[in-house]
Amino acid sequence: MVAKNGSNNGGTMRFGILAHSSEGAALCFLTFCREGFAELGRHMHPEVMLDCAPMGQAMPAWEAGDHAAVRAILAQSIERLAGGGCDFFACPDNTAHIALEMDGPELALPGLNIADVVAEQAATLGMKRVAVLGTRFTMSGPVYRRALPAVGIEPRFPADEERAEIDRIIFDELVEGIFADASRRRYLAIIERMKMEEGCDGAALVCTEIPLLVTAQESPLPILDSTRLLARAAFEVATGRRPFPVWRGGPIQARGDGSSPSG
Repeated sequence: MVAKNGSNNGGTMRFGILAHSSEGAALCFLTFCREGFAELGRHMHPEVMLDCAPMGQAMPAWEAGDHAAVRAILAQSIERLAGGGCDFFACPDNTAHIALEMDGPELALPGLNIADVVAEQAATLGMKRVAVLGTRFTMSGPVYRRALPAVGIEPRFPADEERAEIDRIIFDELVEGIFADASRRRYLAIIERMKMEEGCDGAALVCTEIPLLVTAQESPLPILDSTRLLARAAFEVATGRRPFPVWRGGPIQARGDGSSPSG
């Protein structure tokens, strides 16, 4: 297989990680490489690059609701990945997709959309009603209100006070590499409540740091680990096992077969 950029990377494509938060991006990188170790042989994985502008540069724009400014920062990272010879990108940051799905100039590379990858897995598992845990921006935003209903799944979101706690733990602890038992217990209690009181049959961990805190073994519900699902999807693209993505940012429009254009 010859890579889309015209290079020959040992039969695989070069994957570009658009990082926004360091912990989630690191988990995506490690998972992608480990998929290669498991399937391609010892020490082997498709070529991968990572570009990470400091998240602090974008936080004032997030707080101000200036998603166009966030999109511009992310687009610059994608341009650097394209300049490094990447064939496609994926962004292991769910909140960033609020900005990436906005109208704007076409991105320099085609990319996977994390929400569509998560929704695809939820549908494969037969889930009908999914608890969505992420940053306050993601829980109040449009990304999963689009992606899950597109595959016939109802998204449910925590109560306001739960959202505040989830978000505080993300920004004060998880993105700083702090994984406290008390915070884990709180997340598990929220998932348990949403199972018992709201009838959820799955939990979407759609801040890419949450899977470092809450594991499948502990969760009261089957989890959708957005970070590792995205890494696996990227591995499948890089090795020709998944269709090459065509999405270059902007609003997602479902195709006639009900699938998204992200591959």
